[in-house]
Amino acid sequence: MNETLERLSRRLPSWAQGRQGRLVLAVTALVVVVLVLAVSCLGGAGGRTDVPVVEASADGGIDGVRAPSETTGGTLRVVAGEVDSLDPQRSYKPGVWNLMRLYTRTLVTYSSEPGRTDELVPDLATDLGTPSEDGLSWTFTLREGVRFENGRAITAHDVKYGIERSFAAEVIVGGPTYVVDLLDDRANPYAGPYQDEAPDRLGLASVETPDERTIVFRLRAASAQLPYVLALPSSSPVPAEADTGGDYGIDPVSSGPYAITSVDVATGIQLDRNPEWDPATDAVRTALPDRVVVRTGLSGVERDQALLAGSADVDIAGSGVQAPTTARLEGDGGEELRTRVDDVTSGALRLLAIPTDVAPFGSSACRAAVAAAIDRRAVQEALSVGGQTVRTSRLWTRALGGGPEDPDPAPDLDAARRHLEECGVPDGFATVLAVPDARASVQVAEAVAEQLGAVGIEVEVRPLDAAGFYATDVGNPDSVAASGYGLVLATSTPDFPTPASLLVPLVDGRSIRQVGNTNYARLADQGINELIDRAFAAGAGAREEWLAVAAAAEGTAAYVPLAEARVQLLAGQRLRNGVVMRPYTGYDLATAGVR
Repeated sequence: MNETLERLSRRLPSWAQGRQGRLVLAVTALVVVVLVLAVSCLGGAGGRTDVPVVEASADGGIDGVRAPSETTGGTLRVVAGEVDSLDPQRSYKPGVWNLMRLYTRTLVTYSSEPGRTDELVPDLATDLGTPSEDGLSWTFTLREGVRFENGRAITAHDVKYGIERSFAAEVIVGGPTYVVDLLDDRANPYAGPYQDEAPDRLGLASVETPDERTIVFRLRAASAQLPYVLALPSSSPVPAEADTGGDYGIDPVSSGPYAITSVDVATGIQLDRNPEWDPATDAVRTALPDRVVVRTGLSGVERDQALLAGSADVDIAGSGVQAPTTARLEGDGGEELRTRVDDVTSGALRLLAIPTDVAPFGSSACRAAVAAAIDRRAVQEALSVGGQTVRTSRLWTRALGGGPEDPDPAPDLDAARRHLEECGVPDGFATVLAVPDARASVQVAEAVAEQLGAVGIEVEVRPLDAAGFYATDVGNPDSVAASGYGLVLATSTPDFPTPASLLVPLVDGRSIRQVGNTNYARLADQGINELIDRAFAAGAGAREEWLAVAAAAEGTAAYVPLAEARVQLLAGQRLRNGVVMRPYTGYDLATAGVR
């Protein structure tokens, strides 16, 4: 038996490996057969194509509720791609964050109200927090009656400890580190709870817990982003006594309506009701199903097939349907399927970055020549299957709302040639376009190269390994300069539905770093930095200030916005209470039901 468990433990996903892997397998071995049956035919006839389709309408879940229901029971069947980690402090995938809404709670979270899912609402806290007059501190009060799955009351100390885990960079890897940027003392960095050897373990000094229900955050600089950071699963409470370090994702302790009861490489993840969750303390989660089963590691086509066949209810990957399904939706006989689709823009912005420290792009005129020659319609055709992108010429996404009118300019080759003369290279020049080695991206790069060739800009398209593209290739400024990457085809996806989350990583000169750099153009403009500071100082209502940042950045021509991703979400045949969760580009698992 031990030899068998040892062999099977090596087959567990990376997030489920570790010294407790055998324990997970031992616990799940007795229920594998049950789970196999559950995945194939949960809900009775769930695996058959003749399952009655819940009546709904196209785009019904965007500003409304797809097939409303308050009926509890049944099993919600979820499909997903690879799961990076079930540890809330180690995941950096929005689809996994959606799943974590079932077993983690945070001080604040995203609303489950249709059409308002990009807004924050209180969760473990009684309100959205109280900032000080100078914005340098925020105070939250925890609700009464909230408990972990083991019955212990959730306290402010547990919230603080969960946040402290993100500071342990050698143990807790892979998750967001916004809390480190906001709360750490650069002169005396905090190394995380695993290296805190003080007898009284005061922990992170910038987070205070004067009593069990009060938590105070003291920021290095005022930031209206803090509430959004606190809505991430990485800010969820963790009981210190149950923390197993890097192995915590094997059996995370639930603070939500469901708890993870088994993890299996073949049959996926099973979550059952957490009896300690009190719906009276939770206005966000309806927790309708009795059980949730998640099949992981599926390709996009496999996920589509499961939804079409009736063996899955929800896909949380956030990428929408694949090309074959799009063709089926648009073809003859696709009318019924189209009623099951919610069509949303995802906020992911495809753009051409022009590194300002790679010759000849130190000249704004040379950058403007590139911008003037671009034909966004051709780029959209290269990107789209069934029109799954929308063209844009603004550093502002539709998801943010309230942006400037997009003129959607056509290419102007005469203007491009004038800019080339202005920057001293009237006959053009040669450069390299770095692109992730993925079919769609390479097609876009080739289209861009052809367009620029029309004005004498000779472009070598250089596909790079997609796995290391952002981390080690274009994310390393020295590598970009040494390789002569004058153009970078990149996608920027904000973590939060705020202008700051889109703009700061791209255009703040102080955000340039040697590892994982997201300011792909190396735009370091003091005037733009000052506009950013002004926007942050203006607080949550600073839309005009952020529009000024976007306009100033566009004026440098260091970025050429091309298109915004458009995603078609396909609802499973049984899905009820389908509400599109915009920040995670999927149906909200916190409200989904099947009866």
